Amino acid sequence: MPSFSAKSRPVVLIVVFPDAKLLDVTGPMQVFADARRVGGEEYEIVLASAKGGVQLTDAGVELDTEPLERWRDRKIHTLLISGGFGAQAAAQDPKLVENTLHLADQAARIGSVCTGAFVLAAGGLLDGRRAVTHWYSCDELANQHPDVTVEPDRMFIKDGNVWTSAGVTAGIDMALAMVAEDSGRKVAVRLARTLVVYMVRSGGQSQFSSVLLSQINDADGRFDALHTWIGDNLNRDLRVDRLAEQVGMSERNFTRVYRATTGRTPAKTIELFRIAAARDLLEVTELPVATIAQRAGFEDDERMRRAMQRVFGISPTEYRKRFGVEKD
Repeated sequence: MPSFSAKSRPVVLIVVFPDAKLLDVTGPMQVFADARRVGGEEYEIVLASAKGGVQLTDAGVELDTEPLERWRDRKIHTLLISGGFGAQAAAQDPKLVENTLHLADQAARIGSVCTGAFVLAAGGLLDGRRAVTHWYSCDELANQHPDVTVEPDRMFIKDGNVWTSAGVTAGIDMALAMVAEDSGRKVAVRLARTLVVYMVRSGGQSQFSSVLLSQINDADGRFDALHTWIGDNLNRDLRVDRLAEQVGMSERNFTRVYRATTGRTPAKTIELFRIAAARDLLEVTELPVATIAQRAGFEDDERMRRAMQRVFGISPTEYRKRFGVEKD
């Protein structure tokens, strides 16, 4: 992994533009700023924009930036493009794209947060590569840039030295993974804990949770209360008649309306909620697989294994090996 002397701190240059999403900037910025506190690299963090000066973010907060041209021909460790509603306009700014391309040649590592991927794509930096952006914009990115292989169901992707991440908080996950690349996974885990981040999530994990999917499909929130109740009662009897009783509907009518509203059967939703609960326990605890199966509401660990195999393509044990948080 790279090593830097005290006189040559690795530079993280974050590109900002009007109407950038504040958290797309400050989330990764905080990760890199705090890395040194847990034994990681001491980064020099620079905010820059096409012309420099004050940039107004989507939250109404002003950020002072340096001109991108000031960093031409200077050593950059990580070039990071922020995202937000202003990303599309930024991707059409010739000066910003030109400077991004020039600085990318100098950078050891390039990345984008959320819709910042459009800026990288505009400069051809994603051509022939795998990439991701916010789930809402994945189709648009694929349509505008057919030479980019967009993988919508990812937290973040590293393809060579080019990184892209999904929506907003996925930028924090990506920054933590970058710190792990520089200083080791144990440092990244300690850093995640100090930031009270749930865990260090892998890029291979879905940017969707089963609960989020239910909320997206149930746009009117008709079954929000039911979904909350399901999440609180996973180890109870959750047959269809019990669910129908919970929402005050006949079993037949509930089954019909639920499927029409959410696009899935009640039984499939229950399985997804239980898989999500099992996944969380596998990631952050050392409980035996059989105990996790019981807590998540599966009849036995074999049923949980088959369910996770269908959804993730791997067993619970293998999932824990890949995504579980290591002890210090």
